[in-house]
Amino acid sequence: MKEKVEAALEEVRPALQRDGGDVELVEVTEDGIVKVRLQGACKGCPMAQMTLQMGIERVIKEKVPDVKSVQAVA
Repeated sequence: MKEKVEAALEEVRPALQRDGGDVELVEVTEDGIVKVRLQGACKGCPMAQMTLQMGIERVIKEKVPDVKSVQAVA
């Protein structure tokens, strides 16, 4: 599952990088929780939660249906 999540992140990464940010995969738990770390401009952005849910989480769940949720970690 981790490889599929990484592939999905590669799809959203260019959009984040255009805005000066990035995302790092921290962990994929056995129960389908994906933990990511927002980096660069995304780290302190007021829209980070929306980017996480409407962008990153949506794409990951679309590509990897076993994923239950995506959470940002510090």
